[in-house]
Amino acid sequence: MKRPRTDSNEVWPRMTRRAALLGTAQLGLMGVLGWRMKQLQIDQADEFKLLAEENRVNMRLIPPGRGLIFDRNGVPLATNEPVYRIVIVKEAAGDPQEALARLAAVMPLDPEDIERSLAEMERVASFVPVTVRDRVTWDDVARVTANTPALPGITAEVGLSRHYPNGADTAHVVGYVGPVSDYDLGLMEDPDPLFQIPKFQFGKTGVEAKYEEQLRGKAGTQRIEVNSVGRVMRELTREEGIPGDDLQLTLDAGLQAYVEARMEGESAAAVVIDCATGDLLAVGNAPSFDPNLFVRGISVPDWTALNEDIYRPLSAKAVQGAYPPGSTFKMVTALAAFESGVLHPEDTVHCSGVTEVSGIRFHCWKKGGHGNVDFHDSLKFSCDCYYYEVGQRVGIEAISAMAKKLGIGVRPDVPMSAVAEGIAPNGEWKRQMHDDVWRVGDTVNASIGQGYVLATPLQLAVMSARIATGREVMPRLVKSVNGVEAPSGAGNPLGVNENWLRRTRASMFDVVNAERGTAFSARILGEGRQMAGKTGTSQVRRITPEERARGVTSNADLPWDRRDHALWVNFAPYDNPRFATAVVVEHGGGGSTAAAPIGRDITMFALWGGFPPLEAYPDNKREEAAGRMARIQAIMEGRPVPLLERA
Repeated sequence: MKRPRTDSNEVWPRMTRRAALLGTAQLGLMGVLGWRMKQLQIDQADEFKLLAEENRVNMRLIPPGRGLIFDRNGVPLATNEPVYRIVIVKEAAGDPQEALARLAAVMPLDPEDIERSLAEMERVASFVPVTVRDRVTWDDVARVTANTPALPGITAEVGLSRHYPNGADTAHVVGYVGPVSDYDLGLMEDPDPLFQIPKFQFGKTGVEAKYEEQLRGKAGTQRIEVNSVGRVMRELTREEGIPGDDLQLTLDAGLQAYVEARMEGESAAAVVIDCATGDLLAVGNAPSFDPNLFVRGISVPDWTALNEDIYRPLSAKAVQGAYPPGSTFKMVTALAAFESGVLHPEDTVHCSGVTEVSGIRFHCWKKGGHGNVDFHDSLKFSCDCYYYEVGQRVGIEAISAMAKKLGIGVRPDVPMSAVAEGIAPNGEWKRQMHDDVWRVGDTVNASIGQGYVLATPLQLAVMSARIATGREVMPRLVKSVNGVEAPSGAGNPLGVNENWLRRTRASMFDVVNAERGTAFSARILGEGRQMAGKTGTSQVRRITPEERARGVTSNADLPWDRRDHALWVNFAPYDNPRFATAVVVEHGGGGSTAAAPIGRDITMFALWGGFPPLEAYPDNKREEAAGRMARIQAIMEGRPVPLLERA
């Protein structure tokens, strides 16, 4: 049936609007497609042509510049130096073995270099450059560049490598970097893509390891065009990485160098701490090693020599070495007794040379004893029997608590490797560690820093600084990160009666400055620069009753590793403490003869900001001091050591 005209007239406008909308949408779609086709076929034609022709566009990671490390005065301790290397990219080289064989005809190449490079190419992605030879000469670079058409996928490039200008002086503190190994990668949950780059340098020890993430920075990316023979034609895009943070340490490079030179020839450690801020001004370890050996890849002979040395040059003794503190611990026992109220500094104890406890005889270092001694004389003369008695009165729990208050038995928060906690033992500790009860004899031993008590040189320096200031001085090694200052280590008040601390300081002053003090020969002359200190000698062997009966064997007659450790702690100046120092000489014999002179010289160098005048030494020590200064200066300046002094 024929539709009425009126119906057609009504529908026609609606159809026209729909057609217009549909047409507009189709035109818009066609416009978008046309624009995209233009972009793909014209604007990006070269890029897609390159991608289609034998993978000629490569994506590479750009290693960021590693952050620098400086001392407190801006002296560089860890820098980056440019080095040339030869690299190969597997996907551009064709047959890697043939490519490396051609390279060997152009420049010297060991079979080990070829084997290692082939193994690394199997391990990493085909587009990752593999270093064939590092630290090559400019002549090698020129030969490789001139023969590029015959060496597809092989190029010479310049990179950055770590360098330690101070060498062995700061090796244990700053640490060192080395290539990332499979073992390192196995320890990481989410490895940084940078670690895929062969020979990428990664912090292995010390500050380099503890601040690895901040020092490393963030990777950049680079897209490059290469021709059919692997030559880089141009850089398409480049996004720079973010350099690592720069660190400023609290170390004083000059003082650090002096400490290392002063301890040369010893197996020893020394720490100098700023009493006001907790800044570690020097952390010395002897002997040391050159960290640059590890950056370049240490040789087997060098590694064997370091690893088998009985003086353990690879060990950071200042923070890793835990030693019986010997008589340097006596201040801990006395302060625990004063605080507990079981002893007053004026109380006396009779020393006959031996104290018997539960049928066991504990001897004083002075065979005939010291007679009646109070606290002041007990410290000045280092009387052992006084502390045997005091230790029994106060008990191990109070001694342990005071030791921890002074920093012993508490792991310091410093960014170095394998920092030891030390031991401030008590009854619970012995139950947990030895499944045994604490005995009175254990307390007697602990009262003079023997038995189970262990402390690091760093902890002994902290103890000395806390006694000197009455504050909870905290050691600080990093002064600032990218210019942002780290919190001070001045610490809060220690919470120990100031009167007891004052009496302790006065007794430590007479240890050094009273004529019969155990360290009188190590005193410093000059008003306003005198120091207070305490000697220590800790046994590493048991002296049997039979040996005592026939006479104790002197250290000089014993093998080196059976001699006593020598220890020393001090602070100076006495009236206004600025520096606290601790020294441990492994198997050095007596603290007054081996450790105290080293501690005195280090403290004098810190006080004077350099070599002190000879007038600061006692008359009978000046000639010896002059010869020692000449020797140390020669070591610090890299000159031959005078033959007279070497002997």
